[in-house]
Amino acid sequence: MNAQEIISYMESLRDDEQRKILIRFFKTAPGEYGFGDEFLGLKVPQTREVVRLAGIDFPLVEVPTLLTSRWHEVRLCGFLILVAKFDKLATKRLENNAEAIKHRDEILTMYLQYAERANNWDLVDLSAHKILGHWLLLPTALVGGQTGLHTDYKFKVLDELSASPCLWKQRMSIVCTWKTSQQGDPMWCLRYAEIHLHHPHDLMHKAVGWMLREMGKRISMDLLRDFLRQYAHEMPRTMLRYAIEKMPERERKEWMSR
Repeated sequence: MNAQEIISYMESLRDDEQRKILIRFFKTAPGEYGFGDEFLGLKVPQTREVVRLAGIDFPLVEVPTLLTSRWHEVRLCGFLILVAKFDKLATKRLENNAEAIKHRDEILTMYLQYAERANNWDLVDLSAHKILGHWLLLPTALVGGQTGLHTDYKFKVLDELSASPCLWKQRMSIVCTWKTSQQGDPMWCLRYAEIHLHHPHDLMHKAVGWMLREMGKRISMDLLRDFLRQYAHEMPRTMLRYAIEKMPERERKEWMSR
């Protein structure tokens, strides 16, 4: 199965009624964040089934054809294929394997190269933590061919995403920290939550609040409270509301009153 065959197959599954629902749900009208996005009307489980049919050995060189498709679901298929490939190469056994590191870096490089094709929140949220976020925790050889964690270089990668004028790259820089928080490292979430604290877009308010909530839940509610003590008074209310969602009701009311 090559990329063109995948696209033809997914086009054959087109559902016009579901397409109308998705066009509204993903805000594709003029002036909305998803303006211009085109849908076939496939549900995510259908796209995941196509990924399964394509198989883990689907050629990496074919993936850009999917990522540059006009169809939202085909782009999602491409990103999920990258997720599956990265996941296979990121097991404990292969963590420090030179060949696995090389191929993980190739996948990460392709992901960043086509980051703007993840041009809606679902495309970011289903891929960023599983590729970019996981890569932050693993050895890389992208710095002069020298294998290591290279934290400063990884900060540089995320800093460039966070400073991009592209909303979806900005969202990647915070949503990727879901994975680092899952693995017990709060540094990434706290850094990029602070960077995006005054972001003007509601989608980023939700993303930052969500990642702070996950960091608190997975690592330390006290760390979350420390962050809130410093910034709650200037956080957008949506961001704050998302961040404190798992706290007791009385405490939530106290934070919101600030």
